[in-house]
Amino acid sequence: MRKQLASRVNTLSPSTTLAITAKAKEMKTAGIDIVGLGAGEPDFNTPENILQAAYQSMKDGKTKYTPSGGLPELKDAIIAKLKRDQELTYARNEIMVGVGAKHVLFTLFQVLLDKGDEVIIPSPYWVSYPEQVKLAEGVPVYIEGTAAEQFKVTAKQIGDAVTEKTKAVIINSPGNPTGMIYTKEELQEIADVCREKDIWIISDEIYEKLVYEGRKHVSIAQLSDDAKERTLIINGVSKSHSMTGWRIGYIAGDAEVVSAMTNLASHSTSNPVTTSQFAAIEAYNGPQDTVEMMRKDFESRLNQAYPKLAAIPGFHVLKPQGAFYFLPDVTEALEKTGYDTVDDFAQALLMEANVAVIPGSGFGSATTIRLSYATSIEQLEKGIDRIEKFVKEHWKA
Repeated sequence: MRKQLASRVNTLSPSTTLAITAKAKEMKTAGIDIVGLGAGEPDFNTPENILQAAYQSMKDGKTKYTPSGGLPELKDAIIAKLKRDQELTYARNEIMVGVGAKHVLFTLFQVLLDKGDEVIIPSPYWVSYPEQVKLAEGVPVYIEGTAAEQFKVTAKQIGDAVTEKTKAVIINSPGNPTGMIYTKEELQEIADVCREKDIWIISDEIYEKLVYEGRKHVSIAQLSDDAKERTLIINGVSKSHSMTGWRIGYIAGDAEVVSAMTNLASHSTSNPVTTSQFAAIEAYNGPQDTVEMMRKDFESRLNQAYPKLAAIPGFHVLKPQGAFYFLPDVTEALEKTGYDTVDDFAQALLMEANVAVIPGSGFGSATTIRLSYATSIEQLEKGIDRIEKFVKEHWKA
């Protein structure tokens, strides 16, 4: 039988994050003491009240199909959350629930992009943005956020990158892998440019609850009526409520876009997992004290680990403002230890120092590595100590 894969998958790059994490798990299973600093998920269990709500829903027989775009009760819980947290008002037909924020983004690009449409993607970026754009036959257009600008891009950069084929720009704040947050003023400038150029804003706000040092998350949709109309908010319960495996994400935005996404989902997933939806209802409607507890724990780890990481020779790292990642620039460390690329460096750290980190090449950042502090402070400090020892042992004067 003649076998040939569809051309659309030949352009895909495998997820660096998942590949490193899988290798680290394989080594750990083999009995090797691996310190995993690669994972992009909270290390806390899902809060007990959410577990109980899911269990009760199953006991009550709520295990059947639901509407493709999500339970009305869950949409109402999301609407209430957006009103409570961002003072944003949405109707049910402006909300679609999907199988995680990643699936929601994938579906969005499928309904938004025609062949050749461009999407502006600031780098460093989350690994799946460009791949999902390419799967929709769109074209990723990269603009660089430098360390001097806290890895953030400016409104001018966005405006300069817009062409007649530009459909949207992605804003991820707090950012993965950068941990940086756009200020209200920066977002306003971006919103103004997007209004002038008449393009969509895709606002990935999945880390909104993880902000530090008294900062407050601002959604670009809050800034004006026009910004709200052209902004498509992507969010979910994965990071805020430690529910990565439950796979519940949502979009809030233009009703026509949401309707098209719901129709597409009806032919792909049928509906988000029913039990997970009832868990998410409790996540949004129930007490939020565990969300704050987890945030405080992450901030404590950040404050303890940052000075140690910054002290490693050849590491230059900005202190993150949100999420749970460090993104040190290791250009000097590469030069002094004799490694040509961050991929080689990360591979050596895993095989020799038994520490799993993610090379920045997967995020469009060829001189950085990403370390997650979504692990215990003991493991985090052990990993940083091992990295420091590795660098000093390989350092060439």
